[in-house]
Amino acid sequence: MVAIEQMSVLFIIMLVGYIAFKKDILTESINKRISGIVLYIANPAMILSSVMGDNSKIKGESLVIMVLVTIIAYALLIGISFIIPRMFMMSKGSLNTYSIMVVFSNISFMGMPIVRSFVGDNGLLYAAIYVIPFNVLIYTYGVAMLRKDVTKDKEGGSLIKSILNIGTIASVIAILIFVIGIPIPYVIKESCGMLGNLTAPLSMMIIGASFATINLKNMVTDIKLLLFCLFKQFIIPIVGIWLIRLFVTNDIIVNVMFVMLATPVASMVAMLTQEYDGDFELATRGVALSTIISVISIPIISALMNI
Repeated sequence: MVAIEQMSVLFIIMLVGYIAFKKDILTESINKRISGIVLYIANPAMILSSVMGDNSKIKGESLVIMVLVTIIAYALLIGISFIIPRMFMMSKGSLNTYSIMVVFSNISFMGMPIVRSFVGDNGLLYAAIYVIPFNVLIYTYGVAMLRKDVTKDKEGGSLIKSILNIGTIASVIAILIFVIGIPIPYVIKESCGMLGNLTAPLSMMIIGASFATINLKNMVTDIKLLLFCLFKQFIIPIVGIWLIRLFVTNDIIVNVMFVMLATPVASMVAMLTQEYDGDFELATRGVALSTIISVISIPIISALMNI
């Protein structure tokens, strides 16, 4: 019920974006500028804000276990991200977009609220550990994969120049704040929090607006995309939680990891494809379809896995 309610909220915001585009309040050029705001202002602020709370509750063995589980999870996701698109025989031009859709899920916009509902505020501290490498990887691995799909660097710069952006810098600063425990003044904390809160509504509105430019019939009749989303939303979380339970007995970590693995494709994937001239339509359809499926998959898997 909690998962369905949270996803319903996101769909409403997406619907607002769709209507705004139809009413010419939003346009493709405006959408691209808003994507830049999300990528380079709102999301980096959210990255910093996520580690500015009280992390003192996670200490010792639990901290080490969550860090290890996070590292292994991302390593496995990146590994299978090269296999799954080829398994479904995706076209060569879309392989890298599918690859990053495997790795990056909607853990911030959708995952965090669900974690809070499942296990309380203490669960957010564990989730924050998983979110930190997400933010580093999406601005490095994610950008690098998308740039392979671009025949020419639109800025003429190097890959190093591309990934050393404000998102990467914010992620590194966030790691330092988290590890060292740097005290953050109230004014900075509140500013980052308010800017970070823009991320979810702005990104969802852009996704909703993009629905007005794509063929929704093609989204639901694209058999390869449908099979991919079913695999991502059902097989990956089921197998992932089964493996984690073989080695981890901490119920909070198991529950948090379930949410991290079961959430749909991150809207940030669509934001990146638009910014770096990737397959924005495919990424948008992937976000939308996986989100629709997750409304069903999360409650079902939660019941089956007794989470």
